[in-house]
Amino acid sequence: YFGLAELLRKAGHEVIFFSMKDDKNLPCEQSEYFVSNVDFNGELNIRDKVNAAARMVYSLEAKKKISALIEKEQPDIVHINLFHRVLTASIVDAAKKHHIPVVFTMHDLNCFCPNHTMLDHGKICEACLHGNYLNCVKRVCFKNSRAKCLMAALESEYNKLSGLYNKIDLYITPSEFYRKKMIESGLTRNKIVCFRNFLPDNKFEPLKYVNGSYYLYFGRLSAEKGIMTLLKAVQNVPEMRLEIAGTGPMEQELQNFVRNGKMENRVHFNGFLSGKSLTDLIIEAKCIVLPSEWYENGPYSIMEAMAAGKPVIVSGEGGLPEIVQDGENGFICDAFRPNSLAECIRKMEQLNDIQYDQMAANASKRAAQMFSADQYLTNLIAEYRRLVMLGV
Repeated sequence: YFGLAELLRKAGHEVIFFSMKDDKNLPCEQSEYFVSNVDFNGELNIRDKVNAAARMVYSLEAKKKISALIEKEQPDIVHINLFHRVLTASIVDAAKKHHIPVVFTMHDLNCFCPNHTMLDHGKICEACLHGNYLNCVKRVCFKNSRAKCLMAALESEYNKLSGLYNKIDLYITPSEFYRKKMIESGLTRNKIVCFRNFLPDNKFEPLKYVNGSYYLYFGRLSAEKGIMTLLKAVQNVPEMRLEIAGTGPMEQELQNFVRNGKMENRVHFNGFLSGKSLTDLIIEAKCIVLPSEWYENGPYSIMEAMAAGKPVIVSGEGGLPEIVQDGENGFICDAFRPNSLAECIRKMEQLNDIQYDQMAANASKRAAQMFSADQYLTNLIAEYRRLVMLGV
């Protein structure tokens, strides 16, 4: 969101923002137009649930406020990054009322999955892909709450029946996998393009290839990331050291697993890291690991690792195998299978220095080719101009 804004501003374009109010927001000239904060995760009584469901499906407040902002600023394009649950379909209706083209970057699977992950209690699930959203309610696959599943299913059903997805003029997906899933869903007849997420130029600074002594996972500590599978793989590779950076709902469970397995001398939890602390940890690592067990899109952890010249080990889910070439800039394992992941780690251990340096060089070269900000901007502006000229 902020990276795209900075990219456009540097190219001479004017960018205005629309979002939800929050104490963690950065200062913004348009903040008076932001919608009020809402939290659907707390315990709600019946009245609150009804009100929350109505707002989740269609926010009249968001429609009113973005309409006022549009009238004031007269934008050429409305580019949405996330809108489900809080901003809702109402902001698309507001843009179309003012005859403004709408672009949507599809970062997750919310268009055709009410719980947005296509996971059913930890297992990949496509039951709702073709529009039967009651499957979410039947399976109670969203936050283990039937009421929240019903709210999410209602939103999905409304968006489908209202023709929302044909009102959006252009879809951008950071992976070819997501593009194909959106086509398969049949929700829209409009153009869908794959523009991979970009990295700022300073992420591509040349680094000495360091064949470090440890493997690194950094990111959210949650089930869909495959972090428990990673720890089980560590058990099978006694010579392996693992550094973990991040926090999340599984943190205590993971720490207990490490302690019970007597792996404290080989697995170290660093907590949340950012900036130089995280960069230093990446640079000194042998390899970055992301054994995801859901349909990953275009994860920045792997992008940043490759740009830093780090080989990577990933699962074959979602958009990951589009980024990683098995045996060239890393290895691809089977999701949910510790033995497969352990085998990839052993392959990495068997590389000599020349082979490792070549894999590291391949990683940085591929990152420069795939995640170029200049190329992203060129492609994006071409699509903006096409839409403005069409006068949709």
